[in-house]
This record gives sequence, structure tokens and C-alpha cells, in this order.
Amino acid sequence: MAVTIFGDKSLDLSRPQIMGILNVTPDSFSDGGSFSNLDDALFQTQKMLSEGASIIDVGGESTRPGASPVSLEEELGRVIPVVAAIKSRFDVVVSVDTSSAQVMTEGAKQGAGLINDVRALTRDGALDAAVETGLPVCLMHMQGSPESMQMNPNYSAVYNEVISFLLERARVCQALGMKPEQILLDPGIGFGKTLEHNLELLNNIDQILSHDFDVLIGASRKSMIGQVLNADVQDRLFGTLGAHAAAFSKGASIFRVHDVKPHHDMLELMYRIKREE
Repeated sequence: MAVTIFGDKSLDLSRPQIMGILNVTPDSFSDGGSFSNLDDALFQTQKMLSEGASIIDVGGESTRPGASPVSLEEELGRVIPVVAAIKSRFDVVVSVDTSSAQVMTEGAKQGAGLINDVRALTRDGALDAAVETGLPVCLMHMQGSPESMQMNPNYSAVYNEVISFLLERARVCQALGMKPEQILLDPGIGFGKTLEHNLELLNNIDQILSHDFDVLIGASRKSMIGQVLNADVQDRLFGTLGAHAAAFSKGASIFRVHDVKPHHDMLELMYRIKREE
């Protein structure tokens, strides 16, 4: 795909785009509690934009392994003021990282340009709410739920099962009027997968692309990197860059990251080299 409209802005997905992670939660696995204050969230947004992010992904419910759901009221209270504040101050695409229909609706009212759902619009009301906003969606695969997904991930053929699920969810969205260019697919690295599952999915991104949907990848600081490198969360930058470089070489378009500047520099250089082919 090429240019995609995200609310009031457009992005060219023929070149890599960086989605900066802004978790306004107290318990996310990497940065929980760091940006739950509005001023801190805005400062971090400005920092990520200055470093090269084109999308800011605002999440109010941790989906780390073992995380418990939060109430709708709590999620709305965390996410919506931040979305509104960012859109009033910065010219940027804001993504709402949510599975809740009302958060999607209210986020869109405040100017969000993308719905990023780890549950692929399977919660009650989420599909209809997402379609009603008219915004693009990112559909992610997750086996189980955050509370249980890493207890015993099991697949007979991980790539086939993941792509079958994602294509079925994409078909449902299209049946309700979404266009293919409004649908991003995310294989869900670290969401109900072993290390071997994650590596296989990263190695098959080009096969996902063969179905004519753009791909979003989020391997930032994930446990798979720690497993390979024996590295704690805060020491996984270089491994993250390696995973995302491999994903770019396979055709991924959007990279969901904690560390924007290193990704911007790496992806810009890789893009310029690839353009000369």
C-alpha cells in the first residue's frame, strides 16, 4: 500500500513509519507509571516527535503477560484527556491502543487517527464502534488473554493459525465497509507465543504482505529479545533494533517502539539503501 489516511493526516506507508509508545498506565512491562501524569505524557510526546515518530500510540490498559483488565471508566480517564491534549498541541497521528468500544468512539471524537486493538475487535461492540469511526484499524493476533497468554502457548502451525485469524478478522471488517488500505495486520509478537513462534512469525512477514495488507510490528523490549540475548528489559535496545531491521527487510511498514531516535536513524538509512535497489 502507499498513502493511508489516518483521520486528519496522511502517512506514506511505502516508507517506514515509527509509532512511539505512550503508556499512560501504572503497570506496563517496560515503562509503567512513567507517563501517567499529563505533563509527563506531553513531554514524552514532544520528545518522540522530535526524534522522528509519526504516530503516538496512547494506551490506558496494560497488556503485559499476567496483566488484569481495568474498568472502562479508568481506561477512559487515562486515555481520553491525553489524546485530546496531544491533538490540541501537536500535528501528529494519535493511535488509541484499546479493545473497548467506548474508548474507540471517544478517542475518535478527540481526534485520534488509528485504532490499535490487541484483541482484533472481538470485544462486544468493538467492531461496530471501529467501523463507525471511519478510522483505520490495526488488528493483532493474541492467543488467549493477557492474564493467561504466556502460560502455555501452543500451535500446530503458528504462521498458518495466526494469518488465518488475521485474514478472517480483516474479512469481517471489509464486509462492514472498511477498505483494505484501512486495515493493518500485526502478528502479535510476544502475545501468546514462545520464542520459536515469534522468530517464525518475524521470518514470515513477507508472506503476510502477500495478502495485500500493511504490517505493523511491535517487538520493542519484548521477552523474546531477553531470551535470545539474556538481557533485562532496559538492556534490549540493540536486540529490538535487530528484530525491527529484520522486519523492515521483510516489508513491515509501521514499527511500534519505545526508543524512537535509534529506530529513526536505523530505518531511514535502511530505507535509503533499499530505495537504490
